[in-house]
Amino acid sequence: MADPCFERPEPPYYAVIITSRLSQDLDGYTEMDRRMGELGRAQPGYLGRESMTNGRGEDLVVLYYTDAESVAAWKAHPEHLEAQRLGRERWYDSYTVEVARVERGYSFQRD
Repeated sequence: MADPCFERPEPPYYAVIITSRLSQDLDGYTEMDRRMGELGRAQPGYLGRESMTNGRGEDLVVLYYTDAESVAAWKAHPEHLEAQRLGRERWYDSYTVEVARVERGYSFQRD
């Protein structure tokens, strides 16, 4: 789900694309997910977020940032590092993270 009133930014910008599958051990996950959302939105360079879940238990999250430095700063944030560690140890069966610079974009919408 996108942030309220979220509109995709005008390129160029960075997109962090995360696909994941949760494990069965979700003790503490909801609280940490909420905290990471709050903390992530407060990070310099953060532009917004969109997410989807498919019917097979896989999630897709796209985080938008102004620049590569903002992406790197968020990845290295101490609380986020702890969440990453717990995610690998406990909460995720798998995940993939891709970072991309979006150079251009276009869309269509029927009236």
